[in-house]
Amino acid sequence: MKCLQMRKEEYLQSKIKPFNPKSVNTVEEALVNLQSCSFQGRNLGRALEVLTNMVNTPNCFKVLTLAGAMIPAGMEEVINQAIEYKIIDAIVTTGANLIHSIVNVFDPDQAHQGHFIGSEKVNDPDLFKHRINRIYDTFLPEDNYAKAEKGLLKLIQKFYKPNEIYTQTPSEFLRILGENLPGRCFISLAAKYNVPIFCGALSDSELGLNLVKYRKRNDIQIIIDELGDIPIFADYISKYNQAGSIILGGGVPRNWAQQIFPYLDQMHQSNDARIYDGYNFSVRFHTAVQYDGGLSGCTISESISWGKYAVNAKHQSVWVDSTIGFPLVITALIQRINRLKINL
Repeated sequence: MKCLQMRKEEYLQSKIKPFNPKSVNTVEEALVNLQSCSFQGRNLGRALEVLTNMVNTPNCFKVLTLAGAMIPAGMEEVINQAIEYKIIDAIVTTGANLIHSIVNVFDPDQAHQGHFIGSEKVNDPDLFKHRINRIYDTFLPEDNYAKAEKGLLKLIQKFYKPNEIYTQTPSEFLRILGENLPGRCFISLAAKYNVPIFCGALSDSELGLNLVKYRKRNDIQIIIDELGDIPIFADYISKYNQAGSIILGGGVPRNWAQQIFPYLDQMHQSNDARIYDGYNFSVRFHTAVQYDGGLSGCTISESISWGKYAVNAKHQSVWVDSTIGFPLVITALIQRINRLKINL
């Protein structure tokens, strides 16, 4: 790619403004100040502005994608409030985040948190002996998985009878769960606020294993039609003039949400120019790199070539752990919404 050449004075337009802790009273103010600094601090600050534009854009469908294990990491309440503040209109997630949310709901201590602070510097064979699962520096006792499995089975048996076959998309199944799960979690709040949850790889999780076990042991035949959610998601996108995404990591959730625009383009029957231009806004928190060709590291620019993002999309990638970038930016955005009394 050939870079444009400019006059010397065109390069030297704005000076760095050192970050001044004494001038900062809120997270929003911190991120605004970081916009005049460098590196990922500046990118983090710019991410706030992209999301502000996104939530202020009328008729914009806003999608959150969750890879990895955000719920065990303590990010669920951030997601909950993003739902309540109408910052997001749909969620695309791994099956892991779903089952961990369910584990929290059926926490035996009624604290709605089934995970424990642990350490990555530990004897893993010893953890296995004690039936404790490790997620980097977080511990999850196998007993809590078992309690969630029993609680979920009891709930499912209210709606799904033995000797009958139920074919549902993940979003349909998760809506039923959300309407009936006890306690506060992102699945129940999504159902309450009519925020659909999509999962393109439900079988790749303990939740998927539970459904198979219910099928084998209890003759509850729930058939998950993952392909059926693609046109459902497309219908949501099609009803809005624009769309935006908040991407945590990569994996199946990221591309499942992005591929909807090539799908819509392919389903368009005429030979006219593209009707669906792709996402108009995006903020992405990630640590993957593009150089090995892995999809989790591919740039927004690369995705523009596929039609997954509009050519003029407003976007910002932040090379940062999602458990740092996501809660800071959402907190700043909520503070801005409250300060400006933005009605979403």
